[in-house]
Amino acid sequence: MSSMKIFVISDTHGKLNKVRDVLTKLTDVDLILHAGDYFQDAKALSAEVNIPVIGVRGNCDGGGRDDYEVVETEYGNILLVHGHCQGVDYDLSSLGYFAMEQDCCAAVFGHTHRAAVLEEENIHFINPGSLNLPRDGSGGSYAIIRTTEERFDASVVYYDTIFRNKKSGGSGFIKSILNYSDRL
Repeated sequence: MSSMKIFVISDTHGKLNKVRDVLTKLTDVDLILHAGDYFQDAKALSAEVNIPVIGVRGNCDGGGRDDYEVVETEYGNILLVHGHCQGVDYDLSSLGYFAMEQDCCAAVFGHTHRAAVLEEENIHFINPGSLNLPRDGSGGSYAIIRTTEERFDASVVYYDTIFRNKKSGGSGFIKSILNYSDRL
């Protein structure tokens, strides 16, 4: 039985250190998907690793055009977009329709910097969040997709659960208040 393991990232914004950290821990990755912001990061990864990398442009990559790729797997096609042109900040209906138009069973997107894995109307939606600039209070995240002919599984993995002793960056609002109160 054929299967794939896909490492999914988005919104790296020119910072690949955490991506490189994660790649040292992952095994048997067949493909890397980068859902935009920054497309140059996908190109840089492609030059560094011996794994195929597919990336799309996001809203921070210049121009407003909709950039997408359709990725074939043994389970079915995956739509890869950044998501800004499909209004993913508001809901996933436009993205779902676009995925159906492209004959895809799944849609990978970014833009919101918030991780999500869900299924609606027989479409799997996967947002890996952001390893570097998360907007969900976490230390960053990515997604893993596993496919076979019969199964499609996706999950979000949080950086802090793998790298417990590494600082996730940023001092945080509460910490800054506490540090300020020490000076009173």
